[in-house]
Amino acid sequence: MQPQKFHSTAVNDHIENICQHISDPALERLFRQCYPNTLDTTVAFQMVDGLPDTFVITGDIHAMWLRDSAAQVWPYLAHIQADPMLAGMIAGLIRRHSTCIMTDPYANAFNDGPGHSQWQSDNTTMLPELHERKWELDSLCYAIRLAHGYWQRSSDRRPFDQQWLAAMKLAVATMQAQQRKENRGPYSFTRSGSWQADTLACDGWGNPVRPVGLIASMFRPSDDATVLPFLVPSNFFAVVSLRQLASMVSELFNEIDFAAECTTLADEVAAALQTHAIVQHPEHGLIYAYEVDGYGSALLMDDANIPSLLSLPYLGAVAQNEEVCQNTRRFALSTNNPWFFKGDQFEGNGSPHTLAPMIWPMSIIMRAMTSDQDEEISHCLHMLKSCHAETYFMHESFHASQPQQFTRSWFAWANTLLGELISKIARERPHLLSAKDRHVSH
Repeated sequence: MQPQKFHSTAVNDHIENICQHISDPALERLFRQCYPNTLDTTVAFQMVDGLPDTFVITGDIHAMWLRDSAAQVWPYLAHIQADPMLAGMIAGLIRRHSTCIMTDPYANAFNDGPGHSQWQSDNTTMLPELHERKWELDSLCYAIRLAHGYWQRSSDRRPFDQQWLAAMKLAVATMQAQQRKENRGPYSFTRSGSWQADTLACDGWGNPVRPVGLIASMFRPSDDATVLPFLVPSNFFAVVSLRQLASMVSELFNEIDFAAECTTLADEVAAALQTHAIVQHPEHGLIYAYEVDGYGSALLMDDANIPSLLSLPYLGAVAQNEEVCQNTRRFALSTNNPWFFKGDQFEGNGSPHTLAPMIWPMSIIMRAMTSDQDEEISHCLHMLKSCHAETYFMHESFHASQPQQFTRSWFAWANTLLGELISKIARERPHLLSAKDRHVSH
């Protein structure tokens, strides 16, 4: 067994506290292994010139995604007041995010300094610091989300220096450029010799959009190319992130003009979503589309990767009991969603990234995260503790009828997210952890 890369007494104490309330040995083992997996295996923490610096790999790919790294450490924010070293590690990641965004705000994944990438031949502006340069709007949103979450829980201003402010201004300028009001912006991307979802249409610029105030995202959080570039879940995420950023720069830097710029952009995107992202479904009524183009075209589906339509309440983007949200949830968890798969024991959303009929545990976790029904949450827990093929780790995806057939044995984000779910249940519905497993087939 590899030694822990990062040790947190507060996280270990939390694990012991939660496990006292879990009656199912299989679920307890799953939680014990999954919740600390990011700390155990993916964190490289050091002090550089007296300041914390953190690089977090995604798992079996030795590179750092802005999205994955922010999501991987997110549940540990609950423990930073009890563990200064843990707080320092996350502060170091916020600093690293700033460096990455200043290097290239369009890149999704980075090397630990200049290095080699298997994607260095991509037809885009590749730098030695980049692992991959796929423009994904959610990448910038995740960096803002982590910074805001850290600031709220710690009141520590030290990570928020002039470089962080410059990175945030560049992030917002990038979002504005990708509204494509005057031109297509500076970003294009093609990849040779790969499958369709790994490259962009129209000579690297993506399919056309009509500028309506939404922000184009050329790739999804799955790293797959969008079909219609206005990716609705990521635009909802951007609204939340921009409002968070406005509050931060106003209070931390007294940047009133920049705060107003963030709020104006958030308001514009929010209004455009209400106008262009809601469509009439013949069975489910008014729902949110997954992608739109501003011309009236809409792609009706949901992908397991977060941000997804299913995850919008989790991200604070829409109210869980809002009618369109509830209609969209029913759509996403039905066979009307082409990426919803159902086997004899398991059901959940997959992704074109792993093809059919592969279910992502992440989608089952998010279904439970956004449910207020004991029976549904219990059903999700049963599937989660049955789908890991005796590894007691969450995988990227597994076959809907054969869980021993899975992708990515080391995928830290899914592991930590599982730990976040069980921690949430322990706070809000502890009886579900102490109850015997009463599986109900759905």
